[in-house]
Amino acid sequence: MNIEQVKKAKEGDVNEIGNIIQENVQAMYRVAFGILKNEDEIYDAISNTTIIVFEKIASLKKEELFKTWLTRILINECYKIYNQNKKVIYLENCTPESLGNLQYTEKDRLEEQDARNLLKNLSKDLKETVMLYYFEDFSVKEVAKILNIPEGTVKSRLSKARKDLEKILIKNEESERRNLNG
Repeated sequence: MNIEQVKKAKEGDVNEIGNIIQENVQAMYRVAFGILKNEDEIYDAISNTTIIVFEKIASLKKEELFKTWLTRILINECYKIYNQNKKVIYLENCTPESLGNLQYTEKDRLEEQDARNLLKNLSKDLKETVMLYYFEDFSVKEVAKILNIPEGTVKSRLSKARKDLEKILIKNEESERRNLNG
């Protein structure tokens, strides 16, 4: 995605909007998965976000901030759905295999599963910050804009998350050693 594509999309080029959304759909899925976990809800959030982008892209002020803008809309949609459905209990777990046409290698699946299992132990705020910074490669400044928090808060959340994850990894390693030694 480049700035020219975004400019064309802002001018009303429907095909260009579709192309930009398509280029970002896997990143959108990962962000939504980090919040929602249910495949139907994830697709609803992505669909709602797509509709909003089509309706409001002309209001985007800075083309270079498109991905940040898109991600903020997606997060807002995810939390709308989450809050509407938080009393619903789902019996199915969403797995990468159930994603249909999204392309993952077996190594990607295993690494992502390991990372997500670790992130389960973090608070919502820490998990959200880590997902955007490490999984989606947003800068501290971009994460701050997306989450509408100061950059210092992003840095402190990342620091706390690293410390918490380190403790979890050490605990897991000790547990594995005990299990191996009988």
